[in-house]
Amino acid sequence: MAKGRAKGRTDGGRGRSRPAGPAGEPVDGGLAELVPDRERPRAWTLTVDGAPQSHVDLDDPRYLDFAYQRRLGHIIDLAAPPGRPLRVLHLGGGAFTLARYTAATRPRSTQQIVELDAGLIAFVRRELPLDSGWRIRVRTGDAREGLAKIPDGWADLVIADVFGGARTPAHLTSTEFTAEVRRALRPGGWYAVNVTDGPPLAHLRARIATVRAVFPELCLAADPAVLRGRRFGNAVLLAADGPLPVAEFTRRVAGDPHPGRVEHGRALDDFTGGASPVPDAAARPSPAPPPDTFG
Repeated sequence: MAKGRAKGRTDGGRGRSRPAGPAGEPVDGGLAELVPDRERPRAWTLTVDGAPQSHVDLDDPRYLDFAYQRRLGHIIDLAAPPGRPLRVLHLGGGAFTLARYTAATRPRSTQQIVELDAGLIAFVRRELPLDSGWRIRVRTGDAREGLAKIPDGWADLVIADVFGGARTPAHLTSTEFTAEVRRALRPGGWYAVNVTDGPPLAHLRARIATVRAVFPELCLAADPAVLRGRRFGNAVLLAADGPLPVAEFTRRVAGDPHPGRVEHGRALDDFTGGASPVPDAAARPSPAPPPDTFG
């Protein structure tokens, strides 16, 4: 959704040669396409039915193009001292961008990806192959069902970035789902979730209230225009059962090529207003983006 670029690259990755034009293939969720990046020789944006899903640079998996993915990258960087391996569960696969980033920045990390679209997994594996030395396991299945199979306290970090088309399914937005995330996290582990919404931001406020019902500590990072309700876009919610490095996270988000804002504490309470937690019985999918969002 919200997207920006950071200049500069490093060499040394491996992968297939650049295609002559966009590569496309029908998958379970629609038409998957890889659109070449004009500025980076072996980089592509993955879209499904025209909605951007991921950006991958095979020469530099540490490069994160989408603004919201850079914010998730900051979370990966701050989740433990530099270089320490993590156990990460990715709910939603896309082009495996954040798993690649984790493997490149934290060697020997153990990661699991749960992605519903088997056709998309096959397409990405073929066109944008993972390094054989990375400890990344990709499972086909529903995110909530895959989460239920994770042992108690296994994960250092759970990242939820799940979309059916351009909407997050309802059963992945509830208090019951969030409680399952906390069960899978070790004490002190973090939950990061990509939320999309637009004015009047009712869905985003309800998601914050839902996560707060399960986790005592949280903060929110987003483009200021999204937080002011001026446009549809991404917001990254970070939660934990203990203190979060809010000051450092705020500094990094503010220093991005497309600077964002972090809300925490009283300011986040004020933003959330009187929103209530949402149980399974009342859960709804995230709003569909306006027709011109990707135009």
